[in-house]
Amino acid sequence: MTEQFPLKPLLDLATDRMDEAARKLGELIASEHAVEEKLKLLEDYRNEYQARFMEAARNGIGPDAWRNFSAFLHRLDDAIAHQQKLVSNSKRLTEQGQQAWVDQRNKVKAFDTLSQRHHHEQVRKEAKQEQRLTDEHAAKQFRDRKEDD
Repeated sequence: MTEQFPLKPLLDLATDRMDEAARKLGELIASEHAVEEKLKLLEDYRNEYQARFMEAARNGIGPDAWRNFSAFLHRLDDAIAHQQKLVSNSKRLTEQGQQAWVDQRNKVKAFDTLSQRHHHEQVRKEAKQEQRLTDEHAAKQFRDRKEDD
């Protein structure tokens, strides 16, 4: 009978941890895409608002409107700077998540290699035992025939 791989619980645990790391990595990637998309929207809106400001300035605007445009552009720049920090942080977290997944995958590969070696050793032992039984059976038949003669 085949002997159970003694490190199977560790292999199962490593596999579960790898699956969890993959799930977390997926969430981190989705989050990174979301913050990048928000940054792009802010930048696009700032460019659009800048163009409207330039058009209004060409057509002539008063000092209050000029201050309002300038103040809003400044707030947009602050929001963009903040969002860029969030994107940078998100990228860092995604890289860490990728490394965590790679680390877990490497553990699973190591345990899987040991499991395959164990399996091959078990197959070899079974084949050897089967050959021994076959040899014993053949020797017994040979002895029985010799005794009959």
